[in-house]
Amino acid sequence: MKVPKKLQPVLWSTDVSKLDWQKDKYYIIHQILIYGNFEELKWLFKHYSKNKITEVFLQPYKNYPKYIFYFVKNYILNLKNININEDDYVTSIHGPIRQRTPPGFSTTQSI
Repeated sequence: MKVPKKLQPVLWSTDVSKLDWQKDKYYIIHQILIYGNFEELKWLFKHYSKNKITEVFLQPYKNYPKYIFYFVKNYILNLKNININEDDYVTSIHGPIRQRTPPGFSTTQSI
């Protein structure tokens, strides 16, 4: 079975025509869980069993924003009672913005 072209926006790093829905399931499942809309999630659950999706999800993929990681874990996959190390999933690029200059340092100058 071919991965449909309509999934290209979610699977942007690879041409979907080159993906194999079985061999590339790790990438496909995680990308759709992170970035997919309702229609893409419906496609995911239609083509992979919930057990397979859960099995793949439990293989860390460090690309989840924190809120999406917990939404997928606790609500989409109902894994509330399973302890999963968020550090294996949550990327820092989606984390809080931190001050980059030392406190008291001003980037503006008086003229």
